[in-house]
Amino acid sequence: MSHLPTISVVIPNYNNALTLARAIESVLAQTYPASEIIVIDDGSTDASAEVAARFGERIRYIRQPNGGVSAARNNGARLAGGEWIAFLDADDIYLPERLAAHARWIESEPDIDFLFADQEYREPDGKLLQHAIDASASGRELVARHPGCTEIPIRREDFEAFVADGFAEIRTLTVPRRTFLALGGFPLEHKIGEDLFFFIRLCAASRKGGVVNLPLAIYYIYPDSALRKDALLAQYRYVAALDALEGEMRAVEPGLYRGWRAKLRQGRLSLAYMYLRKGERLAALGAVAPMLLRTPSLTSLRDVASIMRGIP
Repeated sequence: MSHLPTISVVIPNYNNALTLARAIESVLAQTYPASEIIVIDDGSTDASAEVAARFGERIRYIRQPNGGVSAARNNGARLAGGEWIAFLDADDIYLPERLAAHARWIESEPDIDFLFADQEYREPDGKLLQHAIDASASGRELVARHPGCTEIPIRREDFEAFVADGFAEIRTLTVPRRTFLALGGFPLEHKIGEDLFFFIRLCAASRKGGVVNLPLAIYYIYPDSALRKDALLAQYRYVAALDALEGEMRAVEPGLYRGWRAKLRQGRLSLAYMYLRKGERLAALGAVAPMLLRTPSLTSLRDVASIMRGIP
C-alpha cells in the first residue's frame, strides 16, 4: 500500500501581524493538508499573537526570545511531528497545490532526497516580476532537457549548475525532517545567505532531488527588506556565508565543488563592483583577491585584473 507523506509547515514570524493571517490561510487552503502548521514567533512586539489566536487549534503557536529567522526555523523543525518539513515566511504565501505536488512525488518516490518548485516573485501590490525557473540558467536548462514535464529530476550531475546558478528557494523546499536535523538546519551565524548555505550542504548529502515545474509559492519583494536596506552589507554577508563552506567543499565531489566556486566567484565580483560604485577601491580589490590567492587560475587572474582596471 502507498504511504501518504506527512508534511509539517513551519512559519517563522517576527512582527508580521499584517501578513501573518494571509500566510496561515494559504497553508490552510492547501488541496493536500499539512499534518500541522507551526508558527514560531521570534519575539514579536506587535499584534502577531492576537492574529495567531484567531486560528485556534488549527495551528501551533510557539513564542521564543528573538534569535533570528534561522533559529525560528530550526526550532520549528525540531518540534515538528511530520516526516517532511516545508517552510513559509510570514509575509509570503503558498499557492493551493504547493503541498499536493510534492506529496504526490514523495508517494511515488519515497527515497527522494529533496524537492523544490518554481515560484513567483511579486511586488506587494501583486504585480508579477518574474518566475524563479525562468530567471535561473540551470532552471532554463533543466526545462529545455525535459520539455513538457511537470516533474523534473535533479541528479548528482545537475548539482554543479544547480548551485552555480539555481532556483532553490526556501518557500518551495520540502526536505525530510531527519535530513534537516542531521545537517544542523540553517546556520545561526549567517543572517544573509543562510538558505543557500543549507542548500549546498543538502546537495552534498544527497543523491537525487526534483523540481516541480509549476509555481507553488509567491515571494513578495518588499523595498524595506534586509536585503534592500543596505545592499552592500547584505552582499558582504552573503559572500561570507558562501566562504564559510570552503573547508567542507574541499571534501565534496568535483562537480559540486565547481558549482560552489562559481557561486562564490559571482558573489565576490558583485561585491567588488558594488564597492567600486561607492568609490571604495581597496575594498573592491580585497573582495576578489582571495580567489587568486587561494586557488590561482587564469579566471581568477582575469577577475582581479578587471577590478584593477576599474581603479583609476
